Amino acid sequence: MIDEMVAPRLAFGKALVEFAPLFPEMVVLDPDVCTSTQTSLFRAAYPHRFYEMGIAEANAIGVAAGLASCGYIPWVSAFAVFLATRALDQIRVSVAHTGLPVKLNGSYGGLPSGRGGATHSSIEDLAVMRALPGMTILTPADSVETRAMTELATRLPGPVYLRTVRCEVPTIFDAAYRPVLGKATVLRKGSSGDVAILSEGMMSARAVAAADLLAAEGLKVRVLHFGTVKPLDGEAVAAAARECGRIVTVENHSVIGGLGAAVCELLAEEAPCRVVRLGFPDVFMESGDDGLIFSRYGLDACGIAAAARRLAAGRGPTGA
Repeated sequence: MIDEMVAPRLAFGKALVEFAPLFPEMVVLDPDVCTSTQTSLFRAAYPHRFYEMGIAEANAIGVAAGLASCGYIPWVSAFAVFLATRALDQIRVSVAHTGLPVKLNGSYGGLPSGRGGATHSSIEDLAVMRALPGMTILTPADSVETRAMTELATRLPGPVYLRTVRCEVPTIFDAAYRPVLGKATVLRKGSSGDVAILSEGMMSARAVAAADLLAAEGLKVRVLHFGTVKPLDGEAVAAAARECGRIVTVENHSVIGGLGAAVCELLAEEAPCRVVRLGFPDVFMESGDDGLIFSRYGLDACGIAAAARRLAAGRGPTGA
């Protein structure tokens, strides 16, 4: 793991500017949050390809669908919570149903919202987007993967939901890394018979930190990063179940409908095994210090390690 801390939202904004010459048909639509989602960088570099839509996410999606039908590649960058709820009808009918290449950047995904208020956390967006037919879902782990996935999303022919976070996160990939759509990335090989940790987005750095804590105790866990939540790498999930026998899923999302749910759905049919899902329970988030809230729900390195330790010992998530 590289020590450099970079906010994925900043990496996304820079990536749009970098790749603009490669995609002359790419445009950016902003529901009045460009300084928050960092599309202000694109506005400064390409003002004629930037459209300020006002605080009207649903309208922005409708306009984006119209532009896409005319051959453009529109990016709509907004807070994840508003894309997944306020603009859902337009995304479902005008984007997913038509299969148009509208690209959605769900910024401020999950918990980290800079104390923007409890209503601004988005811990249900993956569940919502997973349910939409034809929607690709990307959850980059760091700034390097965010950059690469911004280009990947722009190249894909259909709709894409890219989830980025506000906070700075550790850089875990080097500059040469290139994600493959629908394929998990092995961050720690682990050993057969031990636990596998399956993580998404910013939680993968924490999963690696947890694995390092456990390695010092002699427990060698496998860590798989799922930068693509949909389509899910079913082969990697099933292999982890068969070879390790016990799985911990970790996500910056509700335990309902996200990565953990996708893993359990697949394993129920392909390779049943013991699974512990780490995420937020069936509650709305409170506003406060992100680190303290993550710790409260066992979503820091120590909490992840504790869950894996209990599972390896044959006990449940609470030690029972």
